[in-house]
Amino acid sequence: MASETSTYNFPTKIRFGAGVRTELLSELTALGIQRPLLVTDKDVAALSWFSAIEDSLSVLKVGTFSSFWGNPVVSQVVAGQSAYQSHGADGIIAVGGGAPMDVAKAIALMAHHPGHLFDYEDGASTRPIDQPIPPILAIPTTAGTGSEVGRSAVISDDETHAKKIVFDPRLLPQVVLADPELLLGLPAKITAATGMDALTHLIEAFLAKGSNPLCDGIALEGIYLVSQHLKDSVLFAQQLASGESVDEADHLRSRAGMLNASMMGAIAFQKGLGVTHSCAHALSTVCDTHHGLANGVMLPATMRFNQSAAPEKFLRMARIVNPAATSGTDFIDWIVELSSGIGIPPTLSELGVSSEQVEQLINVAIDDGCHPLNPKPVNRDDFAAIYQDALAA
Repeated sequence: MASETSTYNFPTKIRFGAGVRTELLSELTALGIQRPLLVTDKDVAALSWFSAIEDSLSVLKVGTFSSFWGNPVVSQVVAGQSAYQSHGADGIIAVGGGAPMDVAKAIALMAHHPGHLFDYEDGASTRPIDQPIPPILAIPTTAGTGSEVGRSAVISDDETHAKKIVFDPRLLPQVVLADPELLLGLPAKITAATGMDALTHLIEAFLAKGSNPLCDGIALEGIYLVSQHLKDSVLFAQQLASGESVDEADHLRSRAGMLNASMMGAIAFQKGLGVTHSCAHALSTVCDTHHGLANGVMLPATMRFNQSAAPEKFLRMARIVNPAATSGTDFIDWIVELSSGIGIPPTLSELGVSSEQVEQLINVAIDDGCHPLNPKPVNRDDFAAIYQDALAA
């Protein structure tokens, strides 16, 4: 499928366009990498195009680590670290969605650092990150976390499921090959959930306390891209699943729009996130809910909570998605309509979450590091009200 390609740096080098995955060998060569370790999950590893990537690197000594799935946990990083050492790797290629990206970054961190991964937790580290970190290249296959342009990894404890963040500027991949063709086969549910993750990043970054006009501008353009392309991406996925034919150029255009929006969300949220992510992190910890799906279900309730603290910003977002909007409420109504249109459940109850779990959710959410930058302070009673709103919205 023919498509224009482009290159932009922010600050990592991003090659964007259909087919750019075929440039992987030349990018590895330019970086002097001869023994790369491909890191992906078992689902991606089973796809034909992944085998084609492996075959394209036959002139190098390539290893593959793909024996993991689901939300990333420490044991996966330990297994990947062992694979990296056994292969004698000198670089990492992260292929997949947010989980493989995070696992790959954590493997890179631990390749030459001693101790336990959580010794290097951001803001609570007991060891310095002062050893070499091997180069990382990234090939995203979803449009959600934008982890391919991020400098951190989120990994959960195997037992408690508590999420920890490790951060270092050197965890930012040197090269991203953003190929929208790799998103064409994503199922509708994954497209919807990851798309709502990207939208949540963009919204919360724009609303986060503090001044960063660069991030604000990126966030607003990203929200616009989501408004133009997420519903179409889900619709195309549904049509393909039902055996209908779709216009391939239009499908590729919608996936490209969401792939850019996803990266823009990850770039923008260096400004900060907010209460939606704290609620979602608790849902992932307590209920093992998919992160993007948790964000999507929580977003209307958290935005109803936040609106009074930033009415002008809500109006600006509303006018991005609907130039005729007259109030910030129009933006929340748009979120509800979008969620309904792409199959995001309207309530936590439909995810199987019960009111009896709210106290446990609050205990996790209140300790989460995202809500301090929320535009409106959040206490335990506020979290309780937000969760109750989301349970019965």
